[in-house]
Amino acid sequence: MRQGTTRGPRRFPASVYTEGSEPDARFSFANERTFLAWIRTSLALIAGGVALESLGLRLQPDLRLAASLLLIVSGVAVPVHAWFHWARSERALRREEPLPSPFLSVPLGIVVAVIGVLVALAVLLR
Repeated sequence: MRQGTTRGPRRFPASVYTEGSEPDARFSFANERTFLAWIRTSLALIAGGVALESLGLRLQPDLRLAASLLLIVSGVAVPVHAWFHWARSERALRREEPLPSPFLSVPLGIVVAVIGVLVALAVLLR
């Protein structure tokens, strides 16, 4: 059951919460859990990049550095994507429109595959 637009304290970001009407709370909570999952992914990518470079593993140094930098840069990009995807999804829920697809999923998968290849080469070429 949908409710009308609430007149209460201002919510951030207004560009999301001033549109449409309140969706079922379960859907908003699911959207928030997805946002938090992207944040956990970001933290894992950054931690992996830092660990790969700082643990002093005996890997080919240039390939290890490239993989570390890709992990860290990806980890910095993911929260930006998470924020915009959360806002787009919340707006779609409030407007009763189809949910948008996450535009970073495929590129992130490709980057992780490239990182895997770099680390494998770094192991083989040490």
